[in-house]
Amino acid sequence: MKYGLNINPAGALDFLSLGALVHRLDPGIIPFRKATECKIHVSGGEFNCAANLADCFRLNTGIASAMVDYPIGDLIAERVRAMGVKPFYKQFKHNGVNGPNMATVFSDQGYGVRAPVVFYNRSNEAAAQLKPGDFDWDAIFAGGVRWFHSGGIFASLSETTGELIIEAMKAAKAAGAVTSFDLNYRAKLWNIWGGAERAQSVVRRIVENVDVLVGNEEDLQLGLGVPGPEVAAKSKLDPSTFFGMIDNVVAKFPNVKIVATTLREVHSTSHHSWGAVAWIDGKTYVSPTCELDIYDRVGGGDGFASGFFYGLLNGEPEQEAVNLGWAHGALLTTFPGDTTMATVEQVRAFAKGGSARIQR
Repeated sequence: MKYGLNINPAGALDFLSLGALVHRLDPGIIPFRKATECKIHVSGGEFNCAANLADCFRLNTGIASAMVDYPIGDLIAERVRAMGVKPFYKQFKHNGVNGPNMATVFSDQGYGVRAPVVFYNRSNEAAAQLKPGDFDWDAIFAGGVRWFHSGGIFASLSETTGELIIEAMKAAKAAGAVTSFDLNYRAKLWNIWGGAERAQSVVRRIVENVDVLVGNEEDLQLGLGVPGPEVAAKSKLDPSTFFGMIDNVVAKFPNVKIVATTLREVHSTSHHSWGAVAWIDGKTYVSPTCELDIYDRVGGGDGFASGFFYGLLNGEPEQEAVNLGWAHGALLTTFPGDTTMATVEQVRAFAKGGSARIQR
C-alpha cells in the first residue's frame, strides 16, 4: 500500500468522474456588456480532470453525466469524444423551448487590474436533475475502475446531486476504487438552495467516503466547516495555514489519506505566482514556485488535480506527484479553454525545472 491508498494496478478505466458537463462562453478580454463574439469551451470541473488524464496523460477515462438531445448537447458530446473520454450518459429530451438544458457559464478573461467576471445560466439544467438510481454502477464498475472522482460544484446543483455522489462513492469503494473529491466551494451555487450550512451537511456526508481530498483553506472552512488557524499566513504562497488545518480534517475524517491544493498569489489578472502543496499519509510536500504569465486561468486547479492524480496512479514518488500536478496546472493556464493542450513530456520537463526556451 503506497500513499496510504490501495490503488488497483489495472482496470478497464483508470479514472471515472461524475459531474455536470457545461459550455463556457468566453469573449476574451472584452466584458460581456460590450462583447460582439464569444469562443465556446466545453468544461465541468469533474470532466476537466477526466479529459486532462486522457488527452495529456494517456489514461483510459470516463465521465458519468447528463446529456440533452439538442445542438448544444451535440457540441459538448463531440468535445468529450475528441478528448478521448468514454461517456456514460443519462439522456434527456429537449422540448425545443426551455429545456432541460446543458448549463452555460459566462466568463470573460479580465486583464491587468480588471479581474475576470463569472456568472451562470443553470436554469432547468439537466445535470441538476440527476439522482440516485440514474446510473447502473455495478455495470460501470464491472470491468474495473481504479479511481473515482467527483466535486463540490456538482454537489451544489440540487438536493439530489449530492445524494447521487454518495451512492456512486459507495459503489466505487465496494468495487475497490480509490475515491477523490474536489471541494470547489461556490457560494453562488449553494446560496440558491441552502447556503453554507446546507453545503457542509451534504459535503461532510460525501467526504466520509473519500480517500483523496482537494481544496484550499477557504474550501475546507466553508465547504467542510473545518476551523481555520488563528494566525493568518504571511502570503498566499505560505503553506503553513493549509498544513495547520490538516489535523482538524483528519480528526473529523480519518478515512482521508491525502489532502492537496494549489497556492496562488494574484499580482494581476495576467501575472500569478504559483505553487502547490499536499499532505500525503502523514507527511507534507511542497512544490517549487514559479511566476505565471496567464493566458486563461480557468481550469488551472483541475489541471493541478489531474496531474497530481496521474502521479499517484502511476506510482511516482510523492514529491514528484505534487510537482507533476503543479507543472500541469501551470501549463494549462497558457492555453485557451478549460482542458489541457499539453503533452505528458512537456509536463515532465517543466516539473523537472524546464524553461520556455524554444524546442527545436
